[in-house]
Parts: sequence; C-alpha cells; structure tokens
Amino acid sequence: MKLFYLKITAVFALLLFAAQAWAWHDKTHLMIAKAAGRTSWYNAAGPDLAKIKAGNIEEYNHWYNNNAEAEVTVMMVMDQVGRYNQRNKLMDSEGHVYGAIIASLRAYNKAVQSGKYAEYHLDYCVHYIGDLSQPLHNIPYDDYNKKWHRATDGVVENTIWNEADRITAQMYEIRLSAENLEADLAREIARIANISRRLGYRLRAEKRGMTREEAFEQMGHSASLIRAVLRRYH
Repeated sequence: MKLFYLKITAVFALLLFAAQAWAWHDKTHLMIAKAAGRTSWYNAAGPDLAKIKAGNIEEYNHWYNNNAEAEVTVMMVMDQVGRYNQRNKLMDSEGHVYGAIIASLRAYNKAVQSGKYAEYHLDYCVHYIGDLSQPLHNIPYDDYNKKWHRATDGVVENTIWNEADRITAQMYEIRLSAENLEADLAREIARIANISRRLGYRLRAEKRGMTREEAFEQMGHSASLIRAVLRRYH
C-alpha cells in the first residue's frame, strides 16, 4: 500500500511539472520593470523564485491558458481576482494571471492601511503585468505551446541587459483614473491579454517562435501598464 501511494505521488508530481509554464526569463522581467520606472526593478524576477517553494499557491498566478480561446473581457478579469494564491488544480486548471494583477494591488492597499511594509506586493504586481505580454501565457498549453514556450521566454534574454531602450521605444500612454481605478485596470488587462493571445494564435498557426521585434513590442505593452500603475500607487 505504501508503494502504491508513492507511485501515485510520483505520477502526480510529473503531471504537475508537465503542466507548468514559466514566463519571461529573469533579465527580461528585470528590464521590463526598469523600463517602466520601477525603483526596485531588481525584485521583478522574485515571484518566479517563489514558485519553487510555494508551488501551486504561486504558480497559477502567472498564466491563463484560456482553453476555450475566448475573448478576454473585463468580467473575466474580475472573476479571477478571488482565485489569487489559490492552489486548486482541479477547479482552476487554467490559471488566473489577470485577476492576480488586481488582487496583488488589493493586497498592497491592505498592507498600507495596516501600517505594514507593502512594496513586495507591488513587486508581485509588476511581475504579473510582465507575464501578461508573453503570448504563450494567454493561449492553451498545447503541444505547440510546450514545444516553443522556453524559446519564447528567452527570445531576448541574452542581449536585453543593454537594450532597455528597445522596450521604452515601444511604450505609450495608459491612463488609469483614481475614481475607477480597478475598472480601468481590468479594461487594460483585457486589452493587452487579447493582443497577446492573438499573437500567440498567429505564432501557433505559423508554427514558429516569436521574433525579437515582436518580443519588444509585447514588452512595451507590459511596461506601459506598469508605468500607469506606478503613477497611481506611488
């Protein structure tokens, strides 16, 4: 019986590992945050480190597989907020990165109001917004995604340390109103998610990886939204 449970545990662990999808590699996350003006840009890769110890509690905050290939809506974004830091693989197999962005800002506000140090919550938010522009984090984790995911994560990793200007060149103005902050943010999250998933579908249809030019354009979306968030929260 003990051997049976060990085998089941091993199989489950393998399935869990196979289902994991990482994100932009470390330097890429750091440079997105730096281009956006985050003073603690050096923390931007931290949430990926947390996945090693926190497992599913953190893992599902980084992607949305969108198995139905549906248009991302404001309602879809808000429906994900309550699943932040949840670990129910059966009930939430697709992940919830869209909701994690808003939920991490709620956690930031809660920490501020209670007099606690809140900046790490904002660092998590910056990371999740970075994940938002990775196209393969917005489409089903199918055979194409598994084959190309690692290459997509690292498409500019080896050179980006000296190419922050290529991100800033793609940035644009995003306005988040103080009166309707969450509604505005949810709308922008949905907009960028739809841009990202459509690129993901195109890459899949063409059976190729993302070009460097496409990568920098995507990062510009994330950096633009991060900058807009930082203006409201700092």
